[in-house]
Amino acid sequence: MDITITGRGVGIPDRFEDYATEKAEKVGQLAEKALALEIKLVRHHETNGSSGDDRVELTLIGPGPVVRAEAGAQDKYAAFDMALDKMIERIRQAKDRKKVHRGQHRPVSLSEATSNGRVLDVVPASAEVIDAVSTGSIPLPDAPADDTEWSPVVIRQKIFPGERMTQEDAVDRMELVGHDFFLFIDARTDRPSVVYRRKGWDYGVIGLEETSDELAAARR
Repeated sequence: MDITITGRGVGIPDRFEDYATEKAEKVGQLAEKALALEIKLVRHHETNGSSGDDRVELTLIGPGPVVRAEAGAQDKYAAFDMALDKMIERIRQAKDRKKVHRGQHRPVSLSEATSNGRVLDVVPASAEVIDAVSTGSIPLPDAPADDTEWSPVVIRQKIFPGERMTQEDAVDRMELVGHDFFLFIDARTDRPSVVYRRKGWDYGVIGLEETSDELAAARR
């Protein structure tokens, strides 16, 4: 397994390179077929009164799905150890899931997921916060002067190629990258779908289905 270590905004001391390379052997022992482990160290400088920290991003590349993990701390060695622990745990969980029948992780239908009237736990803002926003005590950012579309919410956009896979494979991919949800094309239904984590080891799947009007418009 090839190991590459790069830095952004920070140099890579020989001591850290030796430390990370030695520790990374645990990953190679668990993921025997892994081809490469990319280690990226990012320095976050102090801004707006918050102390800067070091962030370590790990990416494991192999014949199977990519495994990712990251962590931040005021010390780059502590950040690396935390990120490495996350990656090792995800690899072990993936190997454990292969030992059991995939049917144990039965995706939850949309009706079941929303049976309690909600899909995600949302904590409403307090009356004090709502009043502060309405009176201007908590100011919202000013809209741009031009006619461009504007929103007070910062929206980050990412586009990925759609992959066809089963719901069970989507659960595995979600766990390996450490996210709470994963977008995919359901191989059984051809629907754009998202699998998401619920409490414990429960998962839910939401799929999109074109309406008859949309189908008719697409065929014109």
